[in-house]
Amino acid sequence: MELKIQSIRFDATEKLNAFIQKKVAKLEKYSENIVKTEVSLKVVKPETANNKETSVHVYVPGAELHAEKICDTFEEGVDLCVEILLRQLEKYKEKQKK
Repeated sequence: MELKIQSIRFDATEKLNAFIQKKVAKLEKYSENIVKTEVSLKVVKPETANNKETSVHVYVPGAELHAEKICDTFEEGVDLCVEILLRQLEKYKEKQKK
């Protein structure tokens, strides 16, 4: 699986990148059909609460799954997006079986 991490309006730390890679790896364990994953991190309005926008796109054969959250931290946003995408992957796998 190809993983692309894009940080907009700030520089992501190595610690944050490692955290994202670890969380996204959970998706790969759940479905081996994932072709590419793109994670976009964006600071919306500096110095305000809930100013970190996290967007995750997962590309699987025949579909594109997407989750987006705005939270206090990028770690929280990535966690929530991964949970959403796990449910979407589950639905995708069910449709593939039919």
